[in-house]
Amino acid sequence: MTNNKIKDGIYLVIDPCEDNEKIRTTLQKIPAGAIAAVQIWDNFKKGIEHYKMLILEIAKLCKQKQVPVIINNHWELVEALDLNGVHYDTKEMAEQSIYKLSEEVITGITCNNDLDIVKWAGEHRLSYISFCSIFPSSTANSCELVKFETIQQARKIIDIPIFLAGGIKAENIHLLSTLEYSGIAVVSGIMSSSNPINAINQYNNNTKKYL
Repeated sequence: MTNNKIKDGIYLVIDPCEDNEKIRTTLQKIPAGAIAAVQIWDNFKKGIEHYKMLILEIAKLCKQKQVPVIINNHWELVEALDLNGVHYDTKEMAEQSIYKLSEEVITGITCNNDLDIVKWAGEHRLSYISFCSIFPSSTANSCELVKFETIQQARKIIDIPIFLAGGIKAENIHLLSTLEYSGIAVVSGIMSSSNPINAINQYNNNTKKYL
């Protein structure tokens, strides 16, 4: 199974329940090439139909900047809304649908300290994996803390991109210097910032030292 590639860098995760106008404004201001991808978290509290227009708007804005849009778990929306990929929270979710997707679709999965998931992702040639949670985080509070040793072992097992997520801030990125990774996934560190574009620049400047 051949998947589309995902480039290195900042992977921005958007909560659709946040202020929609801020989401639009932030995406409009992000320079082309400044981020690797946008993932829409499936926090659809009002039902998925309520958010489809927002998802379409996000897809349109990101397409203008050549930034792929990835939906969390809802693989059926990839083709329906012309998105670029799907990110699965569990292996069970991925197993149910991964072979129903076109080989052009970007696929990723959340990993923890279970290296069997890492091996599975490599064997099925997913586009990337994302370890969660690296540090304590309010937006990743359902994830266990991942041991750095697990990430180091994963790099020896697979050759696909590794992203890190959960509680990563510009001021603690230096703690990741012993790890080999492709990028970081960020939610509140950018979207809750009073200056999200400046936050993106800070993340990019800091991660470039280690990627």
